[in-house]
Amino acid sequence: MIEALRGRDIRTVFHLLRQFAGASQTQLAIACGTTQGKISEIMKEGGRQVLALEVFERIADGLGMPDVARMTLGLAPHTVTSSAASAAVITGRDQPTGLPSAFLGSLDGDPDVEEGDPLRRRSFAKLAAASMFSAILADSPGDGAPLQGVEAFAAALGGYPGISEPDLAALSLGRLNIAVANAKRSYQDCRYSTVVDSLPQLLADLRHACAVHEGDDRLQVEALSAEAHHVAASILLKLDQEGLALVAADRSMRAARNSQDLFTIGSSARIVTHTLMNDGHHGAATQIASTYAERIDHETQERTPDFLSVYGALLLRGAVAAGQSADRSTASALLDEAQDAGRRLGGDYNHRWTAFGPTNVQLHRVNVALLLGDAGAALQEARVVDLDRVPLTERKVALLMDTSRALTQWGKHEKAYDVLRVAHQLAPEEISARPAVHRILRDQAATAPPSIKRQLREFTTEIGVQL
Repeated sequence: MIEALRGRDIRTVFHLLRQFAGASQTQLAIACGTTQGKISEIMKEGGRQVLALEVFERIADGLGMPDVARMTLGLAPHTVTSSAASAAVITGRDQPTGLPSAFLGSLDGDPDVEEGDPLRRRSFAKLAAASMFSAILADSPGDGAPLQGVEAFAAALGGYPGISEPDLAALSLGRLNIAVANAKRSYQDCRYSTVVDSLPQLLADLRHACAVHEGDDRLQVEALSAEAHHVAASILLKLDQEGLALVAADRSMRAARNSQDLFTIGSSARIVTHTLMNDGHHGAATQIASTYAERIDHETQERTPDFLSVYGALLLRGAVAAGQSADRSTASALLDEAQDAGRRLGGDYNHRWTAFGPTNVQLHRVNVALLLGDAGAALQEARVVDLDRVPLTERKVALLMDTSRALTQWGKHEKAYDVLRVAHQLAPEEISARPAVHRILRDQAATAPPSIKRQLREFTTEIGVQL
């Protein structure tokens, strides 16, 4: 650690904190008032280097470096005490020095780490439960922090024994029903951090519950497990974790089949289609969506709202996959079938957590037109959508992002930027946390005129996204 601080090698500092104090990238981001993505970039081999003096100060403050560490890094101590004087001896310096002039030229550039809320940085001490630097420099690392974020999902999907085993009360059908519903609702409200925090433990609870319950109760738990793994796959796709998403989608389908409920199977087929599509298997995704839509159509006698919703949602997923493979005729046919299902449903609902209805079909027409390269057609479709009729935040933001992309393709950069700001107001986490949205922001900044580019840079700096 002392060598890393002397060399101002923040990459190694972060790696040592992860190795010996159990600090996750998320915890480091909270401490330094930045995003997990930026911490990841710094920690990558050959990744971003921290050069600005103010950034070193923020990292030192956020991590609560004692004066001995601050002075080794070349920063002034908070208090001039005997311990600070001894630090000068440790570092081999007569007095604390600032950064060499080679670093000073970077001060006018964009900082690597935003200032953030001091309360968020101070809360890191509670998360780590001890001073990380004190632990490392004293050669007495603790037990490590609990797994968080994507790592927690990986552990839960792998049946990692570190996920705590619940008591029987936590495995009751009533409690599990509520927990799965809350996870679904949080996802549809774009409260992704809430889902990431709670879902890995819920997946473990459901695994234990499947081993405890029998008979009809077991079938219900399997259906809940299918829905929970569906959410897990969806959130992992949002985070660009395609490999883990495929595992979660497969678990969702396995549980759905075990539940023996046709509509649960159809719903899980949607997320299997989505993961295959995101992994570039567009033909397979289209075929799976169409096949399962045909299956539930043939095996269901009554055209109930649940049937129409799952059936229509499968058709929409297949249409998007066809659009991604430039299969215009198949995409059009599936959209028309879905529109008929929406008409028979008679309104915009959220049966079986599908958000299916006539308006959702219209949203998918916008998306498919954009995928096919028809920005003008996408905008024409978007103009007839009444945003107030879109029932879910996640669906509203998807429409706004598609509209912004279409406006960018048409060269309407100012309007595209305005739509982005509206999307961020509706769902901050959808814009600030998703790598796919970050790529859209970079694409827009690359083609925008200077005035809009400046606004985009200010906006992304404000929300902690690096262009």
